[in-house]
Amino acid sequence: MDSFPASIRFELGVYVDIFVKWLYTNFGDFFDAVSSVVLWLMVNIENILLWLPWWSVLIIVLLLGWRFVSPIAGAIFALMLVLVGSFGYWDHMLYTLAIVMASVVISLVIGIPIGILMAYSTHAQSVMRPILDFMQTMPSLVYLIPAILFFGLGKVPGVFATTIYAIPPVIRLTDMGIRQVSKEMVEAAVSFGSSSWDILTKVQLPQALPAIMAGINQTTMMAISMVVIASMIGVKGLGMEVLIGIQRIDVGRGFEAGLGIVIIAIIMDRISQGVANRFKIPS
Repeated sequence: MDSFPASIRFELGVYVDIFVKWLYTNFGDFFDAVSSVVLWLMVNIENILLWLPWWSVLIIVLLLGWRFVSPIAGAIFALMLVLVGSFGYWDHMLYTLAIVMASVVISLVIGIPIGILMAYSTHAQSVMRPILDFMQTMPSLVYLIPAILFFGLGKVPGVFATTIYAIPPVIRLTDMGIRQVSKEMVEAAVSFGSSSWDILTKVQLPQALPAIMAGINQTTMMAISMVVIASMIGVKGLGMEVLIGIQRIDVGRGFEAGLGIVIIAIIMDRISQGVANRFKIPS
């Protein structure tokens, strides 16, 4: 009497498995094409980052910190990267940065148009809201299952899982930013004969830019938080070093790699916040 009745059972997992296999069987060419595009993007970002001399990366970070945060912050950011390099993790840091950048780029390309659609369509917002809630509450490890099934192991499934996990903030905040643009401003643009495209690109998006930038910041932070999870399916970088440290109970190795991830997160967070504040439009 205390146990849940065995007769009441719904095998949802069976149907999900059937659906995923149906997708793979009928849309295999599509997934292959997506894999090729993502791999091309990832490889090119990696090649550019690895081609840059280490000192040039420090100068770029120094200048970005100087421009968007403060001169002192720029110098501190550069010294923090020197610390990561002193651990012997410079290339691993660049691999991690590559997967984060690729995931953020894909998230923006997909997420901002969806956010705009939600802002213009109440029906689209009603459909997308529960989907976004589901995406944000689903444990991040679960995303590795369809990623492995559709794309195998390596960089592509890592970018796929990271993108799915990180994309909701930029969608939500793009929608919120456009909806918060004052109706009076939009009506004024309409009265001057502006087209819908002009209203979107010259009025709504510029006014919504602070909210969109906040979404980009949150998406970037969520992408960084996935690097250790993505390492479980063969993605190289600092996350892989943390995973190896855990597997071998090597506290020092795991701590150094984990500190490197924290440093990347701090630098990207501060610079992206500085960009958002710099382009903030006065009310």
